[in-house]
Amino acid sequence: MFFDRPDSGELAILVHLELPKAVAADDPREFEELVLSAGGDPVEMLTGARSAPHSKYFIGTGKLDELLQLVREHDAGLVIFNHELSPSQERNIEKELECRVLDRTGLILDIFAQRARTHEGKLQVELAQLEHMSTRLIRGWTHLERQKGGIGLRGPGETQLESDRRLLRARIKTIGKRLEKVRKQREQGRRARSRADIPTVSLVGYTNAGKSTLFNAITEAGVYVRDQLFATLDPTMRRINLPDVGGAVLADTVGFISNLPHRLVESFRATLEEAASADLLLHVIDAPADERLHNIEQVDLVLEEIKAHQIPRLLVYNKIDLMEGMAPRIDRDDLGKPVAVWLSARDSQEDRAGIELLFKAISDLLTDDMFHEKVSLSGDMGSLRARLHRQNAVLGESYLPDGRCEIEIRLPQVDLKRMLSAENIDLQDLAVQPQQDSDDERLAV
Repeated sequence: MFFDRPDSGELAILVHLELPKAVAADDPREFEELVLSAGGDPVEMLTGARSAPHSKYFIGTGKLDELLQLVREHDAGLVIFNHELSPSQERNIEKELECRVLDRTGLILDIFAQRARTHEGKLQVELAQLEHMSTRLIRGWTHLERQKGGIGLRGPGETQLESDRRLLRARIKTIGKRLEKVRKQREQGRRARSRADIPTVSLVGYTNAGKSTLFNAITEAGVYVRDQLFATLDPTMRRINLPDVGGAVLADTVGFISNLPHRLVESFRATLEEAASADLLLHVIDAPADERLHNIEQVDLVLEEIKAHQIPRLLVYNKIDLMEGMAPRIDRDDLGKPVAVWLSARDSQEDRAGIELLFKAISDLLTDDMFHEKVSLSGDMGSLRARLHRQNAVLGESYLPDGRCEIEIRLPQVDLKRMLSAENIDLQDLAVQPQQDSDDERLAV
C-alpha cells in the first residue's frame, strides 16, 4: 500500500454529527448497516451537533478528546465518520488518534471493493479508489515529500510523492481506456438489441430493496442475494419472455444510496448506462421501510444525474409480506396505465406473491401502442407476410376464395409502420378488418 499508517482493526468507533440540512449526515441506522456490510464491528457511536464542521478536525476539540478516550477504552483500530472528510481533516484526526480514520466515501468504496466479482466491476472500483486516493496521497508519504540533502543524496530526480502521483495518473488513464472499451461493447450490444426490436427493462432502486431477489424470481438466474447493503455490485442481464411482447432483456443494476459518491457514479457510468438506455425502469422499493419516501427521492436524484429520469418508470413495492393485511395489486392512473405494483419477491416460490401482476403491468406498458387487427394480404405481399411471421406477430391466418391471405396480427404500431415502409405498402392496401376488442387494446396506426 501507499500509506505508512497504523494497521486497521475491525473494532470501529462511529462518528455521526447533526449538522445544518445543507451538509447533514445520513441516517445513523443506515450508517451502522454500511459498517456491518463492510465487515466492521461497531462498538460505540459518538454523536453530537455543530452549526458547521470544524476546519481542522471536523468535530470540535472537546469531541475529539471524547473520541480519543473511546478509541483507547475499546482498543479500536478504526474510526469511521458518517460524513465526507477533507484530506487534511482525515490526516489531522489520524495524527491525534493514532489509528485508521475513514470517511463515508472511503467506507462505501471499501464495500464495493469487497463485492466486485467481474473484471469490469473490479476495474470500476479500482478507478474510483485511485481517484479518491490521489487526493490523499501526500499524507502517506510525508516522510518522503522532499529528497533529503547531503552527500550522495543531491540530484535532479523527482520526489517519491511526484513519482507515485505519476504512477497513479498512468494507472487511472489505463483503467479509463479499458472501461471506455467496455462502454463501447455495451453500446454495440444495445444497438444490436434495438435492431432486433428487443426491449430492455432495468431494475433500479435503493440498496437492499430486494432488486436481486426480484430478478431471481423473474429469471431464476441465481444471482447472489443477501440481506445487506450493496449485496449486488456487478450487473447481470437475462432474456425473459413477456405476454404480448415476446423476448425482452432484464438488467439488474447496482443499488443506489444517499449521497452516492460522485466518483462511483462516474466510474460506474458504463454500467449505469444500461439503466439510462432502457425502454422501461422498474423502480424497486422496500415497501415497509420507514424511510421509503426518502429512498425514493434519493433514487430519483441518481437517475437524474445519469440522465435516466425521463424514461418510463413502474414503481414496484416489494416485501409486502412484512406488511399486515397487504395483498398484491396493480395501481393504475386515470387512463388505466399501470403506475405501481405491490408484490413479494421471496426466495421460495411458495412465499412469492404478485409476480404475475408485474408481468402483466410490464406488458401493458411495453405494448401501450399496439396494433391488433385482421388484415387481408394480396398474393404479391408474401414478403410482408414473411416479415410478420418472423416478428411472431401472426395470431392466425386463412385463405380467401379470391386468393388473398387473411391474417390476424398483433404487434407494436412502430414495428408495423417500419415494415410497411420497407415494403412500400400503404396501410389501406391491407383491407383492415377491426377486431372486436376493447378500445384500449385496438389502436389505429
